[in-house]
Amino acid sequence: MAETIELEIVTPDRLVLKARVDEVQIPARNGYIGVLPGHAPLITDLAVGEVSYRIGPTVVNLSLAWGFAEVLPDKVTILAEAAERAEDIDVERAQNARQRALKQLQEAQSAEDYENASAALQRAETRLQVAGNAKK
Repeated sequence: MAETIELEIVTPDRLVLKARVDEVQIPARNGYIGVLPGHAPLITDLAVGEVSYRIGPTVVNLSLAWGFAEVLPDKVTILAEAAERAEDIDVERAQNARQRALKQLQEAQSAEDYENASAALQRAETRLQVAGNAKK
């Protein structure tokens, strides 16, 4: 069994990451999935959350929003609507998005409005968390 697994994260705009990693944590729709080399094959849809991966003792987090992941024994491919490294996150913009989402939640007129505002809030908070963790 391989000691590392290839991780590739792609958005419609660009290749965000391609690296050999020791393990990956993926935000699947029904909770996080931990992946180690040799993992059983699967395909899952993704939620808003943090992708974290470890290379040796170093853990890196990325913000991710929606998409799909294919897990193979030697490779994880993530096709995401949006994915950002901590250093690429505009904190002020994420804070503004959080404030807008909170206001939209309070003003929601329908279940659809509420769901959209909740998703926007979750995405903004995930981006802020990833950016904040990088500064620690």
